[in-house]
Amino acid sequence: MKFLLEVDLDGTDWDEGTTVQELERILRYWGGNLRHCEIKPGDGQPLYDSGHQEVGRWTITSDTSPSDG
Repeated sequence: MKFLLEVDLDGTDWDEGTTVQELERILRYWGGNLRHCEIKPGDGQPLYDSGHQEVGRWTITSDTSPSDG
């Protein structure tokens, strides 16, 4: 299983400073909120910035292959 959190930085109008602040906020909020979520393949939720615009998604997949990193 994999936990994936993706944020589309190209799809935002954030500047350099705002990007860091928004990513910190997303990680804090969703990190704290995970205790209320089931963690099984297929689960996930959209991610929103402070302006309530959808900027990404977290998902749980059953993929067990090594990452391309």
